Amino acid sequence: MTLPPIETPAHDGPGARPASHRPSRGLSRRVFVGGAAAATAVATGLSLAATPATASTSRRMPEGFGSVSTAPGLPPGFRKTFTSRFVQAGGLRQHVVIGGDGPPLLLVHGWPQNWYAWRMLMPALARHYTVIAVDQRGIGLTEKPKSGYDTRTLANDLVALMDALGHQRFSVVGHDTGMIISYALAADHPHRVESLTVAEVPGPPREKTSPILFEKEPINNRLWHIPFNRVNHELTEKLVMGREELFFGYEFDIQGGKRLPDHAREYYFRLFSGREALRGSFGFYRAWDATVDQNDVRADKPLATPVLAIGGSESWGALVGQAMKDLASDVRSVVIPGAGHWVAEQAPQEMLAALTGFLAPHRAAASPR
Repeated sequence: MTLPPIETPAHDGPGARPASHRPSRGLSRRVFVGGAAAATAVATGLSLAATPATASTSRRMPEGFGSVSTAPGLPPGFRKTFTSRFVQAGGLRQHVVIGGDGPPLLLVHGWPQNWYAWRMLMPALARHYTVIAVDQRGIGLTEKPKSGYDTRTLANDLVALMDALGHQRFSVVGHDTGMIISYALAADHPHRVESLTVAEVPGPPREKTSPILFEKEPINNRLWHIPFNRVNHELTEKLVMGREELFFGYEFDIQGGKRLPDHAREYYFRLFSGREALRGSFGFYRAWDATVDQNDVRADKPLATPVLAIGGSESWGALVGQAMKDLASDVRSVVIPGAGHWVAEQAPQEMLAALTGFLAPHRAAASPR
């Protein structure tokens, strides 16, 4: 199967905020928090197929900040294919961006990102798949409860989501924290996952394989955010609030590869502004101990699901595939030259090529909607 090239936008899409309203140095918390609060208030009717009450789609289409309608720099025609939806599933209102036709393909973003991280891949993938890009629990327009951030619960969120959408078996692509969640999904629900693609984490965290506390400086500079984010206290939110550009900007810059465009960086800075948004984004890290314990148990039974491991040469590279070979019996490894940690945004064509070859054999095997 050969997919056409991705069209890269030369400028922000029609839903982007005017340049005069974008945050710059000296970010306005009032503007940020007000915009985030407004995101949940704007909605119009949307009717989807009926599903059980415990896992049902909501009749609401989000249109505020964080949805498709306001995302900057989207590929041409993106909004003709993809729409934002709220889905009530597993007791959680989840925000998803859906479009395309064919077997279901679930995209699970990393930190500090949301569904938007996949935007450059989604149009080409939608020609052959029903693409479902989700905001994780606590992030973007998905609800932000105070608990439930261990990977068992996060994986269950995604199973409930796919139940609500009517997909019994599907392929999964996960990056960064999404990689760790996607591994848990495949390990805990192997009968649901047709294939698994993991990107840019050298294996899910385990007691025996996690980095030690005192790493060499180059590694420490890239991983220091993990122990910081794990501090389960409002101190972390207070330290970051009003300094989102500084905190997250360092994170984007230190992880290797070319700099993300300003409109994408500013989008993420705004998305993660304010106490509730920060608390939700730190939830994954604050449940780290529970996730490590769960992964130690999961590792006892290697995955039978086919796995594609993707690393950027300027980031974790071949270590992604090496780590997965201890956890799965069928692993293919790809290293994308010149890419850093943010592979879907830094090298979309190359990542799409890797996904195309890997996913093609599973299309015919995937269950119909």
